[in-house]
Amino acid sequence: MRISHEAIYRSLFIQSRGVLKKELTAHLRTKRQMRLGKGAQSQTGQGQILDMVSIRERPAEAEDRAIPGHWEGDLLTGANDTNIVTLVERHSRFTMLVKLARRDSATVVAALAEKIGTLPQELLRSLTWDQGKEMARHKSFTVATDLQVYFCDPRSPWQRGSNENTNGLLRQYFPRTTNFSQVSQAQLDGVALRLNQRPRKTLDFETPAYRLRKVLQ
Repeated sequence: MRISHEAIYRSLFIQSRGVLKKELTAHLRTKRQMRLGKGAQSQTGQGQILDMVSIRERPAEAEDRAIPGHWEGDLLTGANDTNIVTLVERHSRFTMLVKLARRDSATVVAALAEKIGTLPQELLRSLTWDQGKEMARHKSFTVATDLQVYFCDPRSPWQRGSNENTNGLLRQYFPRTTNFSQVSQAQLDGVALRLNQRPRKTLDFETPAYRLRKVLQ
């Protein structure tokens, strides 16, 4: 027999109000008391972006994760509307974190391009993002990095599954009350290093750092 994760969630939450019992909340990684269905994700930060290239046009090689260099990106939000960029490479699950002064598109694109510029050419194949307005200047990013940006469908976080999972892991280090303006780039690099040295079941218990290093040898 098989049971879906959604059925498990439903069994844990009180049916009448959708509120998790307090004694169970402590065991959740997110500590979230309310359960939102798949169709109820917030659209905060979403807006019309000109000249978007759909994820459906992304190279097929990105889907099966066999070839490295395809990245997923997002913003992780903290207190007082402070944010960082999270980047995850699909083949190895290697993570990079980028400090932001602001979340406007010019700032995000510039910081992202600078970080991407530190990578070897063989790791620059594509970047997948949601439809957040912080990537409104995606064309400028592509010109600066020669990296094409592909956009997910609205309210489809599973299309960036590696990044979504990594953001969940990052909440262990940076809860929603974190003010990222008080977190240095060195601290972000330290947390990224911990994740990259963490064995993953999906990688046959190799670490992201080891998997990426094998590619670059």
